[in-house]
Amino acid sequence: MRWNNLLQPDLILEGSVLNLTPGMIQQYGLKGLVLDVDETLVPIRVVSASAELQNWVKEIRQVATLYLVSNNLSEIRIGNIARSLDLPYYLGAAKPSRRKIKAALNAMNLPAEQVAMVGDRLFTDVLAGNRLGMFTILVEPIVHPDVALRSHPVRNFEVWVSEFMGASISPKKRRFTKLHK
Repeated sequence: MRWNNLLQPDLILEGSVLNLTPGMIQQYGLKGLVLDVDETLVPIRVVSASAELQNWVKEIRQVATLYLVSNNLSEIRIGNIARSLDLPYYLGAAKPSRRKIKAALNAMNLPAEQVAMVGDRLFTDVLAGNRLGMFTILVEPIVHPDVALRSHPVRNFEVWVSEFMGASISPKKRRFTKLHK
């Protein structure tokens, strides 16, 4: 597989993961979601899920099996977030390594092609998911309100490199907004 294909998400969501609806999941024939945690579900220093995220998980859980897979090593923080969402999790995933994502797929008892890897990073989440043949969803990072998105130079660099390599990463080219329920 060529690099531009490995870095190409199947779906680019406008806004955060909270804009991913049950209708979208069903539209793509997905049965499960592997979710990144930091800046995909919560800002980097937050230690528990918001009420809005908890409600989103309850809604999504009706149509898909969910699993958290994080590169973060903090058992206290990631475990607390997972418990507040009542979701199973792996931490220290070292994405784009596939090992813990494969373990999540096995635990979900679903084939990779029926599961989406959802995250805010191209070189970790999207790359790992594409290497496994998963459906990949790139979301905008959830950041703390006092931190501007422009302060994410790594993500900005990833987008620039991906586009240079031929992947169509620019949201204006492949936007998908929240469907009405």
